[in-house]
Amino acid sequence: MKKFGLFSLFLILTIFIAACGSNETKSGNEEKGKVYKVGVDTTYPPFEFKEGNEYKGIDIELINAIAKNQGFKIELSPMDFGGIIPAMQANQLDVAIAGMSITEERKKIVDFSTPYFDAGLTLVVKKDNSTIKSINDLKGKKVAVKKGTSGAKYAQDNASKLGISVVQFNDSPAMFQEVSNGNADALIEDYPVISYAIAQKDLGLKIVGDRLNGDQYGIAVLKGKNSDLLKKINDGLAELKKDGTYDKIIKTYLGE
Repeated sequence: MKKFGLFSLFLILTIFIAACGSNETKSGNEEKGKVYKVGVDTTYPPFEFKEGNEYKGIDIELINAIAKNQGFKIELSPMDFGGIIPAMQANQLDVAIAGMSITEERKKIVDFSTPYFDAGLTLVVKKDNSTIKSINDLKGKKVAVKKGTSGAKYAQDNASKLGISVVQFNDSPAMFQEVSNGNADALIEDYPVISYAIAQKDLGLKIVGDRLNGDQYGIAVLKGKNSDLLKKINDGLAELKKDGTYDKIIKTYLGE
């Protein structure tokens, strides 16, 4: 009986250890096969846009190159820019790369990577407008902005001081059209975005004055979560800058 009892105990322990090992293997495989959902705004060339059935742009190529360099998988989730951070808060996204300016307000909600692009806001008017030459000429004017962007925040924060009314749009093309049609007097947009848009197509717009700030773009994860992923993103970004891949991506869309 004693020998049988010891054998039974040994058998139970063997099954238990095997089960634990199986769970650990499964967990490891699940982690290895994890696909990170990445929020992007595909109405934001040259950083993100759709051409046919393909997503292109600086941000698209950059996050794909980082993932490849660091050995993880991603799935792009296109959406309006204003919905990206709320989607992260709802755990629907793991990462955001969307020409997102690093701001103190956003830092309360997300953790940013090291900056990957120097942007800055600029003022844009209709090509034949000769009265607005700088931000100081906006009193009594209507200014178009894109919802959820740093340009929208700048306009709203300074509306009283500048004496402007602010009208918001869900996407950049609609905002551009509002000014080119003369329904708004000016718009505020990230410098590289509007520079690229004007260079690619005659929108009937022009840039005036100096840059309004020195915004930098960062890749975001939800604050306090995915710290390991953020480290991989930073490490990958550093590697791409070191081996020349980063410069190659930038030159593809913005030239020298």
